[in-house]
Amino acid sequence: MPALVELLGVSKSFGSVRAIEDVSLTVDVGEAVGIVGPNGAGKTTLLNVIAGSLRADHGRVVFAGRDVTTLSGHEHCRAGIARTFQIPRPFAGLTAFENVLVGATYGRGGSEAARQQASIEALEQSRLLGKANTPAGRLTLLERKRLELARALVTDPRILLLDEIGGGLTELEVLELVETIKTLRGRGITIVWIEHIVHALLSVVDRLVALAAGRKLIEGDPHTVIRSPAVAEIYMGIPADA
Repeated sequence: MPALVELLGVSKSFGSVRAIEDVSLTVDVGEAVGIVGPNGAGKTTLLNVIAGSLRADHGRVVFAGRDVTTLSGHEHCRAGIARTFQIPRPFAGLTAFENVLVGATYGRGGSEAARQQASIEALEQSRLLGKANTPAGRLTLLERKRLELARALVTDPRILLLDEIGGGLTELEVLELVETIKTLRGRGITIVWIEHIVHALLSVVDRLVALAAGRKLIEGDPHTVIRSPAVAEIYMGIPADA
């Protein structure tokens, strides 16, 4: 299976703080990869580097065989990389449809009719079509999470980067969202997902990557990684040799 994303020795610092350090990672076409780690592990920074909203200080980002390290976030989006954000910030005064149409206009292009049709399809894929004419400010948290998905999907991504999309939801809402993500994956979209709700990750991903202090700690089979002594140590302070 060919690699869609390759991170080659990527590092990113903010002043004297090294957020991620010498991280290498490959994501294959059609794969779902989960990323776990404590707060401050560098997970969101890693997603931002893949998405192009942050530029790596060192190393390379290769997407579909093309070096995109120095390209802008807009260019990453047009290349086929889309992401959601942990805290949805829609345009509250616009309807759900209008919010998605903004994403289509700036992240996809094409004729007005094509952008409108793509917006309708994205809302349907994210199971939010019934709220198309509802102002975003009146949506529930689950609906705003679905709107985040729709705004990403309307750009026709090859890879979808999910940042804590289950955060703040009830157990039932998380399960509903997991089913939506499984459906999207079934349509061939590659997924990289940061999430603290471990059972949600384990029900979707093929591989799990654990980060700690900006470095890749361990990766592999999701159940093996999550039960590893190294992960127990970073989450609960249990020494790895205990």
